[in-house]
Amino acid sequence: MRVVVVGAGQVGHTVVKSLAEAHECTVIDIDRTRLDALSHAYDVRTAHGSGTRRETLLDAGVAGADLVLACTSRDEVNLVTAMLARRLSSARTVVRATGTDYLDAWRAGDLDVDLLVSTAFETASAVERVLHVPGARHVDFFARGEVVVLGVDVRGTASPRLAGRPLREAGLPAASRVVALVREGTWTVPAAHEVVLPDDWIIAMASPSAARAWSRLVTGADPVDDVVVFGAGRMGRAVAQVLLDRGVLVRIVEPDAARARAAAAALDRARVFRASGLDPAFLSRERIGTAGAAVLAGGDDSRNLHAAVLARLHGIGLTMAVLEDPAAARVFEAAGTDVTIDPGDETAEKMARFTFDERTRQMAMLGDDRFEVLDVTVRPGSRFAYGPVDALPGAGVGAIVRDGTVLFPDGRDELLPGDRVVVLTEPARVPSIEHDL
Repeated sequence: MRVVVVGAGQVGHTVVKSLAEAHECTVIDIDRTRLDALSHAYDVRTAHGSGTRRETLLDAGVAGADLVLACTSRDEVNLVTAMLARRLSSARTVVRATGTDYLDAWRAGDLDVDLLVSTAFETASAVERVLHVPGARHVDFFARGEVVVLGVDVRGTASPRLAGRPLREAGLPAASRVVALVREGTWTVPAAHEVVLPDDWIIAMASPSAARAWSRLVTGADPVDDVVVFGAGRMGRAVAQVLLDRGVLVRIVEPDAARARAAAAALDRARVFRASGLDPAFLSRERIGTAGAAVLAGGDDSRNLHAAVLARLHGIGLTMAVLEDPAAARVFEAAGTDVTIDPGDETAEKMARFTFDERTRQMAMLGDDRFEVLDVTVRPGSRFAYGPVDALPGAGVGAIVRDGTVLFPDGRDELLPGDRVVVLTEPARVPSIEHDL
């Protein structure tokens, strides 16, 4: 597929990283330094200039493109780019929006683009998913929510329950399957006798009820229904709105008076405090520690890190940080923050979906983009039809949707034509998985 990516910032870089190996990519940006960095790292063409200029798009080959991804940090630039691409080509268009202001217009059909991806909304949705399964570092939903993909870090609270035991003796929930055991940079589809080590990372797929059982196994906790959001900027408000819509109780802590007033006016079901998350007296007085989770979305990684440590000291059991700089993830994790969420990754994952085979209904990236999860339908002519699920090379099949019923297979189950399989693999293997199935 011929793909034109407009914007070589964080989101654009992540998109290119996901697509460059399997697709013919051209990247447009006004910053030559960014373009040089991408061209040295990946096999891509580059075009210096703005996506809002007709000449730049034509020089980049938009007339022959199959897909245009407009993912700069400026919403209006992305929309103009998509409008021009529509006039100059038959390419499908995907637009990144930083906030949620344009979502309703796109959903109503008032914006002529194939997909609009809101960074704030996708980040908020990622927060909400993790709250369903406390103890998991990554959560995604497939097959209309009937399959939950979990990433569990054994180094955390899971260690006493899982480390040092064979999988078959770990009391793993029924209606679930471990599809990968990640150890020292490599991964395998583990056998039942495989012993889990303290530094392992487990990727499993489960039914919603089994996912909750995984949460209790890992932390002893049920889904969180009371959250404190630190920060009432664009990201914090989006997180709060998504959680309120799901019935979660939300308190917002924001030191800036104008932002606090705006949040109180827009989110009438939330309690908004004009206060600093770095004030121990406030945290104690308002009993912030009684919340089930804290979401650090203040827009400043250093202040968020400080607030995360204070939140834990005051009794909050689950802390989640929304990153400004993806490189800060390791610092947050070293300081004991349970989950870090990279808005760029969440956005790029949704945008990259349009490059997949039409039989692929959904995809997700996890594990620092080392893995992709696909929902693919098995073709009647597939060479893996009627073969065992574990015969698919370089992949772990975690769930099968057959005749409307979700199955969590063992190694003896077969793949049948028409099955929808939820499968984990590495990005480089995605084209061959789609081809083989």
